[in-house]
Amino acid sequence: MSPQKLSQISSVSWEHPADRAALNALRALPGFDLAVRKIAGFFGERGIRNLFLGDAVLVGPTQRPNLYALYQEVLETLDWPPAGGDPPQLYVAQTPLANAGAVGFDKPFIVINSGALEILSREEQRFILAHELGHIMSGHTTYRTIAVIVMTFGFQVLPIVATVALLPFQLALLEWYRKSELSADRAGLLGSQNPRESMHAFLSLAGGKVVNDTVDLDAYLEQAREYEVGGSSWDAVLKALNTALRVHPFHTVRVGELNRWVESGGFSRILGGDYVRRGDEAQRPLGDDVREATNYYAAEARAAVDKVGDVFTKAADAFADAFRSATGAASSPRGDGGASGPATGGPTEGGPTGAPPAEPGPSGPTNG
Repeated sequence: MSPQKLSQISSVSWEHPADRAALNALRALPGFDLAVRKIAGFFGERGIRNLFLGDAVLVGPTQRPNLYALYQEVLETLDWPPAGGDPPQLYVAQTPLANAGAVGFDKPFIVINSGALEILSREEQRFILAHELGHIMSGHTTYRTIAVIVMTFGFQVLPIVATVALLPFQLALLEWYRKSELSADRAGLLGSQNPRESMHAFLSLAGGKVVNDTVDLDAYLEQAREYEVGGSSWDAVLKALNTALRVHPFHTVRVGELNRWVESGGFSRILGGDYVRRGDEAQRPLGDDVREATNYYAAEARAAVDKVGDVFTKAADAFADAFRSATGAASSPRGDGGASGPATGGPTEGGPTGAPPAEPGPSGPTNG
């Protein structure tokens, strides 16, 4: 059954509260607007198209017609155009890297890699296309394109932003970039309207094409829950370090977030017609956005505090046991060969070796 059309749906309806919170923090950085204007002005729309489309193929009625037809269905479901104009162009680029992206300034376009098409089912492709269209309808592409340029070229070859505090700018930009994926994932689900197939896309992207074998989505969801809630406060620190310079959250994080949105009833309410229409965005009080974002981060903070508190409690107990052992050993005769104090213990593994390098290429829902 074809997905139902969500007439006049506003991107506000699918935006994740963490997306809005991270964007507000990014815009508050001194020099942020200046850096965006300089980078966008230096590359320009033509430069961005030349950067990404040198070897890509424009999809149309006679060029990959099946993919073109699927894209038209996605455009219909999310009721493009939101404000008039032609739909974003869709390109296919030949590369084994399973990725997709929406980039551009004035006229954003979508690029999907052939590697993604090879491992994704038709319904998973629908989810990816709707995800990328969601980025464009949410107005993400300007900042996301800036992030891709920064990660591709590095600040060292961008003297046009030499006056900006680079590390805070880069970290805040990538933090928002990752959170914007959570919004676009919801748009992808609304374009697909098939929760199982949409979440299965993350399993496919994480584990690749399955040949002569089977995979289990429920087991993957359990793995996602284990990643999110398992481990100590030190594990939480390592997770933060491992993702700080990435342009995408881990697939397990994203599938967990999307599953929670389904279980919360947010997805079904939109399908039932309870969503913000275009032109009605101003009726949503700003305080609601702030409150949702605050509640989201407060919940994360409470979880972190609980973990830290648990670690401190265990550490205090261990110290007390060691102290009792030490005082007992000190009062015993030295001739019994006993230790003169407790052996020191702790984790044997070394600290993090640094975050993995971010993936080059256009933005999109893949590669973490």
